[in-house]
Amino acid sequence: MLEILAETGSTNAEIAARIASENPPPEGLWLIADRQTAGKGRLNRDWLDGEGNFMGSTAVHLAHGDPQPASLSLVAGLAVFEVIQSFVSDDRAIHLKWPNDLMAGNAKLAGILLERTGDTVVVGIGVNLVAAPAVSGRATAALGDFAAAPSRDAFAARLDGQFAVELERWRTFGVESIIRRWVAAAHPMGTLLHVTEPDGTHSEGAFAGLDQTGALQLRLADGAMRAIHAGDVFPVTDNT
Repeated sequence: MLEILAETGSTNAEIAARIASENPPPEGLWLIADRQTAGKGRLNRDWLDGEGNFMGSTAVHLAHGDPQPASLSLVAGLAVFEVIQSFVSDDRAIHLKWPNDLMAGNAKLAGILLERTGDTVVVGIGVNLVAAPAVSGRATAALGDFAAAPSRDAFAARLDGQFAVELERWRTFGVESIIRRWVAAAHPMGTLLHVTEPDGTHSEGAFAGLDQTGALQLRLADGAMRAIHAGDVFPVTDNT
């Protein structure tokens, strides 16, 4: 179910407003914008639109027995990864970066924003298909830079189907298999990472996968393991 909006502030905000209304959106509906005037990413960063890019949101209504809602970022990441991968000839060209980015090398190709509204999680996804917006302090890339990019609507249809598949796997098999597949699609184990946590704490260590909750596992220089639950993560060779 794809609904196209010519213009909106943000698709996440539009979904949230509908959730609060008398006619909340059914699970499986995607709101997709031709243009966003107030798009945002994690930590309230601006995320500017680009014509031909994908900007869309959907709602996941939580049910008894569902895994932890925060792990939906991994579900969404895998869905985007699988769809993008189908258009890329070099399977090393892209990888997932914790907690919610898809990267082409050291440049951001796609991002995910989860927002909780009662018993519903709004999942917002932005993918640079044909144009990479300029973001201060961040390298960005578009799929069209290194592969034949699909039309926005063709991409949306593929993502709709793949997200439904990943969501069913999440509910049926739990988080363990999702984490295993996510780690396989991420940068290699042992990659040196620099992390800035929300309180300003800086950590550096080797990527050691994710724990059972989906938190980043960082092996520090002294061998200790540190679980990172939120923060900005970059390879130590990335100067951004």
